[in-house]
Amino acid sequence: MGKPEGMSRSFVKICITLLTYFMETNNFRVVHAKEHDSRSSSNMSPSDFLDSLMGRTSGYDARIRPNFKATFADRDATETDQMMDGAPVVKLQATDFPCCCCCDAGETRTASVTGKELSPPVNVTCNIFINSFGSIAETTMDYRVNIFLRQKWNDPRLAYSKYPDPSLDLDPSMLDSIWKPDLFFANEKGANFHDVTTDNKLLRIFKNGNVLYSIRLTLILSCPMDLKNFPMDVQTCTMQLESFGYTMNDLVFEWLENGAVQVSDGLTLPQFIMRDEKELGYCTKHYNTGKFTCIEVKFHLERQMGYYLIQMYIPSLLIVILSWVSFWINMDAAPARVALGITTVLTMTTQSSGSRASLPKDEDMREGRFNFAGYVSQPAPTKDSSAIKNAAPTPNPQPPVPRDVDTMRKKFVDRAKRIDTISRAAFPLAFLIFNVFYWITYKIIRHEDIHKK
Repeated sequence: MGKPEGMSRSFVKICITLLTYFMETNNFRVVHAKEHDSRSSSNMSPSDFLDSLMGRTSGYDARIRPNFKATFADRDATETDQMMDGAPVVKLQATDFPCCCCCDAGETRTASVTGKELSPPVNVTCNIFINSFGSIAETTMDYRVNIFLRQKWNDPRLAYSKYPDPSLDLDPSMLDSIWKPDLFFANEKGANFHDVTTDNKLLRIFKNGNVLYSIRLTLILSCPMDLKNFPMDVQTCTMQLESFGYTMNDLVFEWLENGAVQVSDGLTLPQFIMRDEKELGYCTKHYNTGKFTCIEVKFHLERQMGYYLIQMYIPSLLIVILSWVSFWINMDAAPARVALGITTVLTMTTQSSGSRASLPKDEDMREGRFNFAGYVSQPAPTKDSSAIKNAAPTPNPQPPVPRDVDTMRKKFVDRAKRIDTISRAAFPLAFLIFNVFYWITYKIIRHEDIHKK
């Protein structure tokens, strides 16, 4: 009875010893493997790491967007789709469209539908930082802006864990090695990159595969203007960011939730005041090639009156007041009255030509209200006075004039004096009433309508 119990105890001890040995061996192997991995990752050079992440040996293809999945049940259909026009297809769309000239429409349709699995689109978050804003031209209806354009998206193929840093700031030359959104500005009239002293581009990759791409641009963007209320107008200029080749099945743009549009501190415009509120929205475009993602921001610019008040309104006011001096000049001094009236008209015409030079030609008639006050306020009695002066006796001796003619001439003279007296009050009063209606209409009523819009 005692021997079996002793044998069982020894057997249990042997089992415990073997189990302990195997556990220690396994732990040693795990620790050794971790040390080996950490040692190998720490010994890996940045160049080797980048080659393994996005180099030729990594299997990364910059021609294919992230999250793209396309499987074809028919091998012949795949080969037909890839050999269109004798070259491999770089951008594969998830929508049906005939894109082959060397294949029949039925074959293309089969290749685009058979067995394909739709993949989620790439969400690209955008935000801009405005460095400068200016050169707003009414004649060409555009404006110039200098910005930092930042795009952020996730590419699972670029996620890493073998490098200790949480993010990698790469050289701009690496941009050719990764996939990038095909963003362009829909209302752009001209643009240029900046490369002083180096390319003004930023590429940053995070551990989870997020990619941050920032670039500095100078853009000339179209801005259709409504100049009916010039120079008391408020203009709305837009900036549209759109995808050129990827439809919304493959790519979607969206604004950053916080700080989508940032403005440099102390940014001032020469003739406008930029309002703080900026409208963010979507402007999805529908073409016959598909539906393309588009986002936009609207800048509200309110024109400042200071320049036009000094250069146009006050000079016009002084010229109109100067024209009233002819009412106090003796009507016998016809040359002085005529010269004053002609000088006033010529001055207003010259000023009108200068003001029209800064406006589009189709807006000249609307802009004529600047000098309308001057033209309607010219003293009409000038012509009557000239006529009376011309009717005066000439130096040549004339036969005696009958009394009824002298009486008629006296009536004309009295009438001219009466007209001058009435005009001294009527013209300033009419001009005052005109200004009251003018400023109420354009500065208050129309200004409120613009703000409501």
